[in-house]
Amino acid sequence: MPAPPAAIAARLRRWPAPIWTLLAGTFLVRGLGFSYPFLPYRLHDLHLDTRTVSTVLAVFGGGWLLGSIVCGWLADRIGHRATLITAMLLAGASLPLLAQAAALPALFAATFTAGAVYDAARPVVTAAIADAFPDDGVRASVNAWRHFCVNAGAAVAGTAGGMLAGPLGIPALMRINAAACVLFAFLVWHFLPAGKPEPRTTGPHEYRAALTDRGLWLLLLTSLCALTCIASLFSALPMLMAQDGLTAADYGWTQTTAAAAVLVISPPLNRWLTRHCEGGTPMTYLLAVSSALLGTSLGAAALASTTPDYSAAAALAVPGEVMVFVAASDILNRLAPPTARGLYAGVWGTTLAAAIIIAPTLAGWALGHGGDQLAAATIFTVGLLGAALAWPLAGLVRLAELQHPITLPPTTTAVPGAETPKEA
Repeated sequence: MPAPPAAIAARLRRWPAPIWTLLAGTFLVRGLGFSYPFLPYRLHDLHLDTRTVSTVLAVFGGGWLLGSIVCGWLADRIGHRATLITAMLLAGASLPLLAQAAALPALFAATFTAGAVYDAARPVVTAAIADAFPDDGVRASVNAWRHFCVNAGAAVAGTAGGMLAGPLGIPALMRINAAACVLFAFLVWHFLPAGKPEPRTTGPHEYRAALTDRGLWLLLLTSLCALTCIASLFSALPMLMAQDGLTAADYGWTQTTAAAAVLVISPPLNRWLTRHCEGGTPMTYLLAVSSALLGTSLGAAALASTTPDYSAAAALAVPGEVMVFVAASDILNRLAPPTARGLYAGVWGTTLAAAIIIAPTLAGWALGHGGDQLAAATIFTVGLLGAALAWPLAGLVRLAELQHPITLPPTTTAVPGAETPKEA
């Protein structure tokens, strides 16, 4: 039987205030994160050719990839609080430069820096949640709500950005994005404790261990397939809709539909995922199901031709989006040694950056060589490949848990950003 609302509310009240700060900040920077989804329109206004636009977008993805690794490493070294404040203040300074850069050297530099800090909070928040909640079920619940904030925020950004781009202009949207990052830095400074982080024992041997971790590599490949399907929602979908003669306003309606689906589906799905995680079984099978579901729903989008059809495909992708992030976080926490959670989270974050580079490239190739049908077959195949790669993960996860079992800290609740209790 599902837990009654009173029990759920009691669980939420037990979450420490810093966790609520991180969730609120995640929604804030994603809901006002206009820079990435509207960067192509900004480049179009600069009258750049298609090849240059593709190069600039790839530079953004390269910055995203490097930023994920560096911020994950910093989370282990200097703590969650200091890393988040630094990254968000850097975003507040770099995004306005992206809004006004016109010369190519300045545009490349601003784009790379903006990419490095645009999703900087993700690996830090992932590591903070893992440190704060040793219990698998509670951690899965928090991660589910964190990804609800991400998905809902992304849908809000697409909808609100489409409405505001005309009267305000794209540069103004990027400045709003910068202000949101500065506000998040203030929230972190005010609400996360300033205690000195526990010195981590992360050394060269743990970097080598991460690079040779078969479970981590298999998780990266599986996630890359699933996330490439998700990235198609923001890259391939506009390309497909443009070919069908649909406008940016029509694309905005698909994001509105996705936002409604997130609000309706996420709460019951989050409770269901939490119950499954409490069983102690690694969520590898859910990762496989989510990848197949994403490949199917977004593959079907390539065969759509009207705004309602595209909107329906975007809504059908929402359960897969929620499951893939929760399942991947669960597996990542089981694979990562306690002293390298930030590093592992940062390495995993590179898959999203790589997917953002791969998805439009793959969609452009498919559309150029076979049209909508080849695009649909390509996305569907990528999703199925991710599902197939997920199945061998279970044994590797079990082996990793035997090598570094999760132990409960001596205190009742760990607070991210403060001094972490030593392992029992």
